[in-house]
Amino acid sequence: MDVHATLRPSPIAGRWYSDDEKVLAKGVDQFVADADIPELSGRVVAVMAPHAGHMYSGPVAGYAFRAVQATTPELVVVTAPMHHPYPYPLLTSLHRAYWTPLGEVPIDRQAVQALDQALKDRLGYGLTEIGHDPEHALEIELPFLQRVLPQPFELLPVMLREQTLPVARAVGAALAEVLKERAVLLVASTDLSHFYPQQVANQFDAEMLACVQAFDPVAVLQAEAENRAYACGRGALAAVMWAAQALGADQAVVLNHATSGDVTGDFSQVVGYGAAAFLKSTG
Repeated sequence: MDVHATLRPSPIAGRWYSDDEKVLAKGVDQFVADADIPELSGRVVAVMAPHAGHMYSGPVAGYAFRAVQATTPELVVVTAPMHHPYPYPLLTSLHRAYWTPLGEVPIDRQAVQALDQALKDRLGYGLTEIGHDPEHALEIELPFLQRVLPQPFELLPVMLREQTLPVARAVGAALAEVLKERAVLLVASTDLSHFYPQQVANQFDAEMLACVQAFDPVAVLQAEAENRAYACGRGALAAVMWAAQALGADQAVVLNHATSGDVTGDFSQVVGYGAAAFLKSTG
């Protein structure tokens, strides 16, 4: 059997988000409808979105995906951290498609191969294909994409186990190289600070979001390295920022911030969530 012909089942439907198609669609639509974003002066090249369970981070994710509602990319790249201890620095899915209760999201195998080669040229290694992975950070974004994008799209999934500056920069440059002729949307999946009291979390998150607003991927990585701010997907975020810049994006807009405490009412140990868009100015 061709492993690339298999379908990746969801390990998180029914836990991280509803496994009922209608309930899931209604919930995602509501998160997006409730997001009151400013008028954006440019074309959205990339977004940053959180990746907790929809009940926790869905309201913030709605802001990121409201920014790309009704756009028509043919390819969507989702970069995410790999939270599980695979012994490989960069990973992708070996399946032909991801499955969610809203249907299948096909993987662009040619784009995967092209990125793999571009990474080998830069780093000496590329993407390791894995099957039936348990990672939530990439999948959690897919129902939003399935609801806000009006036309079918293919997926380029990238998961970073190693999130150092050289690796993130190489991923960004390789993405830009293989995507420059494509109608593409980049999605960086990351949460912010983890398990600090609300007041402390807000301070850390404000620092990280200032780095995002400055459109400075080096600062994103330095803020974590210097313990001034935190993002579990910092490398995935920095890679997308570098790729977006290489593809012409020249401004960043932070769209929303909240914490799990804003949902649960427990402010003793919260997780921070942020949404942002990276734009190519028009004119």
